[in-house]
Amino acid sequence: MNAFDPVLKPLEWSELDERAVKAIKALAADAVEKVGNGHPGTAISLAPAAYLLFQKAMRHDPSDPDWLGRDRFVLSAGHSSLTIYLQLFLAGYGLEMDDIAALRTWGSKTPGHPEYRHTAGVEITTGPLGQGLASAVGMAMASRRERGLLDPAAAPGESPFDHHVYVIASDGDLQEGVTSEASSLAGHQQLGNLILIWDDNKISIEDDTDIAFTEDVLKRYEAYGWHTQRVDWTSGGEGYAEDTDTLAAALDAAKAETGKPSIIALRTIIGWPAPTKQNTGGIHGSAMGADEVKGLKSVLGLEPEATFAIDAEVLSYTRSVAQRQATQREAWESSFAAWKEANPEQAALLARLRAHELPEGWTASLPEFEASEKGVATRAASGKVLSALADVLPELWGGSADLAGSNNTTMDGASSFVPAEHATKKFPGDPYGRTLHFGIREHGMGSILNGIVLHGLTRPYGGTFLQFADYMRASVRLAALMGIPTTFVWTHDSIGLGEDGPTHQPVEHLAALRAIPNLDVVRPADANETAWAWRGILENRDNPAGIVLTRQNVPTYPRGTEGFGSAEGTLKGGYTLLDTDGTPDVVLVGTGSEVQLAVEARAILAADGVQARVVSMPSREWFDKQDDSYRESVIPSGVKARVSVEAGVAQGWREVVGDAGRIVSLEHYGASADYKKLYAEYGITAEAVALAAKESIAAAS
Repeated sequence: MNAFDPVLKPLEWSELDERAVKAIKALAADAVEKVGNGHPGTAISLAPAAYLLFQKAMRHDPSDPDWLGRDRFVLSAGHSSLTIYLQLFLAGYGLEMDDIAALRTWGSKTPGHPEYRHTAGVEITTGPLGQGLASAVGMAMASRRERGLLDPAAAPGESPFDHHVYVIASDGDLQEGVTSEASSLAGHQQLGNLILIWDDNKISIEDDTDIAFTEDVLKRYEAYGWHTQRVDWTSGGEGYAEDTDTLAAALDAAKAETGKPSIIALRTIIGWPAPTKQNTGGIHGSAMGADEVKGLKSVLGLEPEATFAIDAEVLSYTRSVAQRQATQREAWESSFAAWKEANPEQAALLARLRAHELPEGWTASLPEFEASEKGVATRAASGKVLSALADVLPELWGGSADLAGSNNTTMDGASSFVPAEHATKKFPGDPYGRTLHFGIREHGMGSILNGIVLHGLTRPYGGTFLQFADYMRASVRLAALMGIPTTFVWTHDSIGLGEDGPTHQPVEHLAALRAIPNLDVVRPADANETAWAWRGILENRDNPAGIVLTRQNVPTYPRGTEGFGSAEGTLKGGYTLLDTDGTPDVVLVGTGSEVQLAVEARAILAADGVQARVVSMPSREWFDKQDDSYRESVIPSGVKARVSVEAGVAQGWREVVGDAGRIVSLEHYGASADYKKLYAEYGITAEAVALAAKESIAAAS
């Protein structure tokens, strides 16, 4: 239990509460009927449960949506967006009746699915089923890590940083594999601050879920290590009563269980008490029809002809929720003030983290790598960067999907984030540790990372092989859609990983990831570009990034000597690595490990009297953000002879090289062999780049 939580026992549930619940059931029907499409059924039947959370159980303040001490709420069943919109309307988060009436229409504050930063009080964009619950696991993990950074010695439930993460999820959410991944990890992590209400209504778009979903969900969650409870409003099918007292007691029991996440299976009848469409797929995702809406209102004892109606007395009461929690808020503020006074260093850290600022002089900790022809794999360089930043950026933490040694995502000396009983000889740890272990759960990892970012104070990263970014795509896309700075570490970035063969060798992945709007894909060419890439990623809070790294060694270039440009150009996405005297005859553009091929091709061409400029382009997205004059200075429009080289499909490079340009690429899957053999067999060589350059010069002339 938390010291500052609203009291649920005994539950105060008045006639005003009853009227409020009836009103929002009618409003849910009205809103969908007006727009002609949407999901009224769940919002109607879950009205008492959502109301209980927002008006009685959750700690929050509508006048201060970003209050540090608030509980978090995630509507994983995002299709039932009215479930949260109606509570935000009642509580006074800025939604008014006109906004409810504008559901799912252009420019409204009430889009079809809840959207982060679009509607005050919405903590996360949900819609793709399962993502909300999986990200809520990340929020719960972030809460514990932040407490460890700021107030580790406080007694359980006594810290101003202790709070709960509440989730409402549907049958569909629990069918999606991503929730299995994340829920399994939540149980392992013993996230006692996570409370899930599963709306067990047994209806989805295809009607009765018995057609595809008959497992015992609570037994599954018990096996995951969750605290499980069942609340049956159907009394075993013998009737129906919206028993908020029993649900409130279950919430209290969930709060009391601090060593396990909690799931409450709430058995409901979807759309209750609609006269003919309750308990059918027809009320799940469609407007009810005018007669059914009137019938619902009649059953509720409301005026059938009235639309978008609520009593002023009811609304005044529901919008007094912050005042009704004033005692708890005052106690929290007092505790927070005492904490700040007793912990000035942590208070300064909190102020910086809340402002999303990096500490002054932090870049001095970024390593510089000596020039080396043998070089180092960029995955190894990335690991050295992370270890170098550990002391100066306590907010930076992360790990891998069981690939720590391959992804190089473990900071030297960092303990693991894990209950002490699950620590191992190789990975000692504690509940406040820093190294994350996601297990072999790439999709869950992506969603959890998003939840950690959304919680607000820390910067997480998570790693796997680039090939398995496919498993993560839905969560990566959502990070881009929300515009949050999640960092994905993808290593083993090409056929250069060698003997593992085509199942592990990404070919189309760079192009596919670059196709995601608002995602930065950063593929550094050497160790120093890797350090600058991390700098660019960490200095940006506007969108996610994937840093794409090699397994094999690549040369570390002698920056500032022998004609090599500074790796600082990485921040611009593309820059001149090696130049010519005067206007070049051809521009060679490479990314990642293939930049070395462009460098070698330049020497081959020079022996034939051809002057080639080498451009390293670690990030197409960063380069495209530069102004026209800078991009012109790197790839002059007057130089039509251009070659790109990347060990992946050609898609996307034609716009860089132009009509006369040539693209050295890989248009098929790889094979199992030494990486040098693969590059030679598939024609991704310096000689191939030089030949392509001559062809492009001829075409351009």
